[in-house]
Amino acid sequence: MQIYKLFRAAEWQAFEATGKTLGAPVDLTDGYIHFSTADQVAETAAKHFAGEDGLVLVAFDSDAMGSALKWEPSRGGALFPHLYRELMLSEVMWHRALPLSPDGHKFPECLA
Repeated sequence: MQIYKLFRAAEWQAFEATGKTLGAPVDLTDGYIHFSTADQVAETAAKHFAGEDGLVLVAFDSDAMGSALKWEPSRGGALFPHLYRELMLSEVMWHRALPLSPDGHKFPECLA
């Protein structure tokens, strides 16, 4: 199953440069890297990244993350994937710019 992480441009550039990340400031505070499923990622963008341009949507294979990936309740009791280890650039399946339109972020058709 593919899961998704939203990165701000500077976070993505740092991830690309070092090849690894412990995530954004919220991830460091919470002690795990936040991900969303295809059904959750648009709401995540609207709730936590409203009005932010320059985001990068990055896809990962949840099965490849092993036991460090936990599915835990969050918004409204829905299960969200949380990674309890460093994330490696080699784990990226694909990434795309997530442009901001007047109606919010424009997701790729594969997630629409």
